[in-house]
Amino acid sequence: MARTTLKLATFNLNGIGARLPHLLAWLAREKPDIVALQELKAVDDAFPVDALEKAGYGALWQGERSWNGVALLGRGMVPVESRRGLPGDPRDRQSRYLEAAIHGVLVAGIYLPNGNPQPGPKFDYKLQWMARLARHAQGLVDLPHPVAILGDFNVIPTDKDVYDAKAWKKDALMQPEVRRAYETLLGQGWTDALRTVFGAEPVYTFWDYFRQHAERDRGLRIDHVLLNPVLAKGLKGAGVDRWVRLQEKASDHAPTWASVRAP
Repeated sequence: MARTTLKLATFNLNGIGARLPHLLAWLAREKPDIVALQELKAVDDAFPVDALEKAGYGALWQGERSWNGVALLGRGMVPVESRRGLPGDPRDRQSRYLEAAIHGVLVAGIYLPNGNPQPGPKFDYKLQWMARLARHAQGLVDLPHPVAILGDFNVIPTDKDVYDAKAWKKDALMQPEVRRAYETLLGQGWTDALRTVFGAEPVYTFWDYFRQHAERDRGLRIDHVLLNPVLAKGLKGAGVDRWVRLQEKASDHAPTWASVRAP
């Protein structure tokens, strides 16, 4: 039976080896159709493809020892790869970008650099990566078919996307240059699904491990689902599966999703 609605989701696992039970429990309960994963922190051979196949998901992945790593999952299908790695710098070998067709949607899964400490070379790399992303995304946003960018952007877009803006004002995630780069991306025509649905209401996707921030809902919104105009016109809902974050030994992120009318 053809799907009338697609659920697109992004989830930073903070280590797929340690969080595989959380991932499988979430897939079984929420049944997303399209999933972007970040921070696998595992080499390619350690990716749990068999467990995911048993759960009903096909996968593409690009691992990296100890750091980074991204994957795309398709419910009931194997994603059809279109690009591996963000163009613009052939010297960049970090596993942060994977692109594929899944259920009629061209999906870009990203893990944008954190950028801390700033200022410094890691912050410079973040801004360079965002500029490369914007150049590539410009060629995606106006395509005549549905396109989504899903991932951990490591960007707090505005002060309403953080529980305490003053506490984070020196962090790379909310520097003016980073926010302007995100605004530039949205200005191409992308729709920020979560903010569109929630309006001015606070909604968070990440809670650090300190002082019971998850339990107290003192979080940040740094995981985003961006939709091009073709896909955005079918936006039906969006949310955060915070229950995953509240599990024992969970990732510090929660799955973030949007539901859209199937193309």
